[in-house]
Amino acid sequence: MNLQGIFDMFPSKRIAIIGDVMLDAYVKGKVHRMSPEAPVPVLLLDHEEQRLGGAANVALNLKALGAQVHLCSVVGKDDAAKQLRTLLQESGIESTALLEDVSRKTTVKTRVLSGSQHLLRIDQEDIDPLAESVEERFIDAIKTLLDQGIDALIFEDYNKGVLTGKVIDRCIAFAKERQIVTCVDPKKEHFFSYQGVDLFKPNLKEINEGLGSEVDPKSISSLMSASQALRERLGHTLSLITLSEHGVFVEDGMEATIIPAHFRDISDVSGAGDTVIAVATLARCSGLNPAQMAALANLAGGMVCEHSGVVSVNKEELFLEAVKLGILNA
Repeated sequence: MNLQGIFDMFPSKRIAIIGDVMLDAYVKGKVHRMSPEAPVPVLLLDHEEQRLGGAANVALNLKALGAQVHLCSVVGKDDAAKQLRTLLQESGIESTALLEDVSRKTTVKTRVLSGSQHLLRIDQEDIDPLAESVEERFIDAIKTLLDQGIDALIFEDYNKGVLTGKVIDRCIAFAKERQIVTCVDPKKEHFFSYQGVDLFKPNLKEINEGLGSEVDPKSISSLMSASQALRERLGHTLSLITLSEHGVFVEDGMEATIIPAHFRDISDVSGAGDTVIAVATLARCSGLNPAQMAALANLAGGMVCEHSGVVSVNKEELFLEAVKLGILNA
């Protein structure tokens, strides 16, 4: 099948994302003087905006690629949660498994910007694990969704408490029973909890922290050793390690490849990992081999870094770049 055929398959794929959802808020303006009250800049406010963040940004990337998307998470019962639901509805992302917990705050990351300069970030969040009663409700909601037919399940972990050990174990078991592809974007807290998944996608920092190692991103042997150590602990099928400016590494137990990063005019790396896991999951579900999957995800991750703030991939631009680079021949 050619690349057009692969991209044409994306709208038929139903993908569920489980994980920590957040609202990315931006306060934008220009610094025009220093405050007389303290040695801090005074921002003349221009405008404010809110965007989907965390697991919701993965969902947004999948939707931009044409997939049918279901977001599973737990938020507070607050104004931020209402704004999240509004943005999800406007984006066409299903949220029947987005539960509310009155005891929690919805995670909000507010960035204060003067032009392109990042002045300050203010975080609002609760990172305690879900209460047992909420955890059981959440697991039941996910099971109900998976019973409706899902092609892939993405675990998007930001260490905000939604992905507990029980949620992870039960949902992996549900997926395996239904032959659903499982893909993980991990964090340190539950790094080795994702036993037997199909695709495990840490970045270089996460794999160093998880294994207690110092992996050389330019050395295939160093990366292979790390990936094999990971496989011994997880028993997963495929490793995809993002290496920042060095590209990505992919290994499936038989073959291993480093795919260099493409030269880009980098503006902001925020959200690049969300794009990589979204594209890799769709590529995996659509029949691309590991090298092709990694090459397409690597390209997409680099493309979103050309934009300021957290943005999703552009399907048409990705397709044209992938054709130009001969991704299907990887």
